[in-house]
Amino acid sequence: QVQLQESGGGSVQAGGSLRLSCAASGYTYRLYCMGWFRQAPGKEREAVARIYPRSGSTVYTNSVKGRTTISQDNAKSTLYLQINTLKPEDAAMYYCAADRRADCGGVKVFDFEYRGQGTQVTVSS
Repeated sequence: QVQLQESGGGSVQAGGSLRLSCAASGYTYRLYCMGWFRQAPGKEREAVARIYPRSGSTVYTNSVKGRTTISQDNAKSTLYLQINTLKPEDAAMYYCAADRRADCGGVKVFDFEYRGQGTQVTVSS
């Protein structure tokens, strides 16, 4: 059974940083596409970043490029999202997601097969 558990959210001031973690279990972690998406109250889901299995190549949404890094530790089956220079518009519930399909590149992160319960990020100005 695939399980994803996020942690690391919290309340920070604008300009600060956070590192979110996602502990995965129940599957062969290194074979799955992994990603993060977020959703703020009253707004649509937004894919934030993804990382591909094997190659480790990454993709970011424009609004976080240059200040966000997605990474993973395959030995620990853990996904990370480092967000720097946080802005009030980054405030949202952040979800970790996983997908085993070989063509996951054509799937939006928030449509991945599996997701966690989310971790809340609050940014005060």
